[in-house]
Amino acid sequence: MLGIVENHSLPRTAAFFDLDKTVIAKSSTLTFSKSFYQGGLINRRAVLRTAYTQFVFLAGGADHDQMERMREYLSALCKGWNVQQVKEIVAETLHDLIDPIIYDEAASLIEDHHTAGRDVVIVSTSGAEVVEPIGELLGADRVVATRMVVGADGCFTGEIEYYAYGPTKAEAVKALAASEGYDLDRCYAYSDSITDLPMLQSVGHPYAVNPDRALRREAATRDWPILVFNRPVRLKQRLPAFSMPPRPALVAAAAVGAAAATAGLVWYASRRRQAASV
Repeated sequence: MLGIVENHSLPRTAAFFDLDKTVIAKSSTLTFSKSFYQGGLINRRAVLRTAYTQFVFLAGGADHDQMERMREYLSALCKGWNVQQVKEIVAETLHDLIDPIIYDEAASLIEDHHTAGRDVVIVSTSGAEVVEPIGELLGADRVVATRMVVGADGCFTGEIEYYAYGPTKAEAVKALAASEGYDLDRCYAYSDSITDLPMLQSVGHPYAVNPDRALRREAATRDWPILVFNRPVRLKQRLPAFSMPPRPALVAAAAVGAAAATAGLVWYASRRRQAASV
């Protein structure tokens, strides 16, 4: 696609993608606000506030303080939500809301990395209930995402079990490298935000995608490539170009053991690719 993906078969390698404004053009969590409103999970005032938050997010990139405020707001907002209902709403509206805002350039990169025999891992601060279905839509092999605590009644308690943000993303990447045998010096990472600097620093091939001003300066200082993605396109419009071998469904799993000890509780969704040829 862009001529930046080299084909290496050994040792195992991966490409780590931030999600929001890197693979898709908006915030994945905030994009579902209208659907959550129609499902009775939030009121009109919350929809308006979420729309404003989305605007701020898109206008200049959310910095650390903004991300913390967004985390606190969304944590309080989802308290009491029935998890199964959230999953059903996401499943029903996924193609209508997410498919049209996937960057064509990102979809091509994902295809290129798979062709090169490289795993694709989505690493997102958004909640797992939103990110895992998007990862499946994109054909990702694994997903690292924020996980909320679920009570005995099947509803979110408003507390965060694992927060995939900043240095924690880098810890998750290193934990996966240890458990899956990835050679990080030959791995790739893509992000738009300075908050993902630790993740970008953890691999040998970091790329700044639609970077905020702070990441653009950092990328220029470090001589990292800067990519501009600006062509959202429905995946079905790219077919048959965007075609990958069938894969089993994403399965939620915990990355535990020695590899994950330094990363805390690193939760990810795992999907195994079938061989391209028999």
